[in-house]
Amino acid sequence: MHLPTSRRSFLKASLLTTLAFLHPGVAQAAFSPENQPSGRLNLYNTHTGEKVSTVYRDQSGEYNTQAINEINWLLRCHFTNEQHPIDIQTLDFLDLVNTRLGCDNEIHVISGYRSPEYNNRLRSLGRKVAKHSLHLEGRALDIRIPGTSLSSLQRAALSLRLGGVGYYPNGNFVHIDSGAFRTW
Repeated sequence: MHLPTSRRSFLKASLLTTLAFLHPGVAQAAFSPENQPSGRLNLYNTHTGEKVSTVYRDQSGEYNTQAINEINWLLRCHFTNEQHPIDIQTLDFLDLVNTRLGCDNEIHVISGYRSPEYNNRLRSLGRKVAKHSLHLEGRALDIRIPGTSLSSLQRAALSLRLGGVGYYPNGNFVHIDSGAFRTW
């Protein structure tokens, strides 16, 4: 069960994201030396057909604002076209999963940011989406990688123990998020 995000949680997340941009070393501290994000993502939005292949983070840990903006646009709600900042920790988690699987994969994104309108629509259609989904905060992604089994994708994400990992073989995707480590 997901509880509504409190104002305090929102402020903490905002502060951490700001710190990551202003002080990349703070964000890097969470990664061990052998487990650094590559800083590269090759994304394909399955709903819009759009692609982005970019370096969003350099080797010193500094984030590229223009690349982040391109990623945010690609990961917008495809139903409303509403854009929302994607959490940096979620992008780094995605990058680390991809790195574990070979690094140069095209990652198919089924769902990034989800507007409240679209989330409510999915719920009304009987889809099993959380009322207070982390997709609503730009902290979750539903993904698959062509040529990589879902179980391998799930194992790679679980091995990192960085956030939530959901396995949806019937939907042909794995969910990752920057919430607390948990699995379903």
